[in-house]
Amino acid sequence: MSRFHAFDLLATLVAVVNSQGAVLFANAALEDALGISRRAIVGSHFPDSFTETLPLLHALQGAGGNEFAALRYDAVLRRMSREDLPVHVIVTQTEKPEEIIVELLPLEQQARQDREQRLAEQAQTNKELIRNLAHEIKNPLGGIRGAAQLLEMEMESPDLTEYTQVIIREADRLQILVDRLLAPHRRPHLVGDVNIHEVCERVRSLILAEFPKGLKVVRDYDTSIPEFRGDREQLIQTVLNIAHNACQALVELIAQGQASLTFRTRIARQTTFGKQRYRLALELHVIDNGPGVPDSIKDRIFYPLVSGREGGSGLGLTLAQTFVQQHHGLIECDSEPGYTDFKILIPLP
Repeated sequence: MSRFHAFDLLATLVAVVNSQGAVLFANAALEDALGISRRAIVGSHFPDSFTETLPLLHALQGAGGNEFAALRYDAVLRRMSREDLPVHVIVTQTEKPEEIIVELLPLEQQARQDREQRLAEQAQTNKELIRNLAHEIKNPLGGIRGAAQLLEMEMESPDLTEYTQVIIREADRLQILVDRLLAPHRRPHLVGDVNIHEVCERVRSLILAEFPKGLKVVRDYDTSIPEFRGDREQLIQTVLNIAHNACQALVELIAQGQASLTFRTRIARQTTFGKQRYRLALELHVIDNGPGVPDSIKDRIFYPLVSGREGGSGLGLTLAQTFVQQHHGLIECDSEPGYTDFKILIPLP
């Protein structure tokens, strides 16, 4: 069974069984999940590890009879002295009829993978939408501004120029918005060595310059995190956008002197995101004690032009997600009243 030891590197639960359901191999993740030793698992009747045995028995019979290459279904795994674990079961044939791979994904993990896939697809859709929309707006916008300027030159009454100035100012405001939309797609990705704590300190100084009173900024750093290759300016802008959004939500608490903003860095080991497993990844948390993300926009906060604040552009988090994805990473949000945590995940070498 030594050829199956590579399964020990996986975070998912894996068993190799024969067509009768006897366990030939169990990986370390399955051993941890069941709470019993691998020696006790090997040789046991694996269908008995589930609350319902028949679905797996039928699946193993189908795999043994070459009725399918892979089969998926949901089940509940029994565990020693612990709560039962809902799992998504994947039964896969191998080149040997008497060796069938049974992979178990905890449904929470499956939900996370589905959410990550939706975020990635959403970000790509947003990127194309923004680029196309910005270009469509940009060309007529220049014509509108130019026409207003020519019209103003022909007017004899100074009172009427007030209206042309409104057109010119609004055209300029829209031009700035369009430029911001196009900025991450125009600017080259400048890669260099990045120290994430230098990024956090830069953002911290900018935030404290804008909010010098009433805001406590907590630094909770793991100083062992190594440097990595990335675009320092993009990452500063990413963290600044998230932190600035948090401070806008903390305005009332800042006035009361009770606002808190935390920068926390950690290393995640053997973690999976974006459908890929990484040996090491950076976890950067930006945590605030504000009112939380409104439920009405919680599922749409990374969409362009979606803002929970009156007068907000709704671009800060969209750009942050774009910049992080250019580093093959991901941003996740966990929010409830009194606690909001934006977690940035970036692979480390």
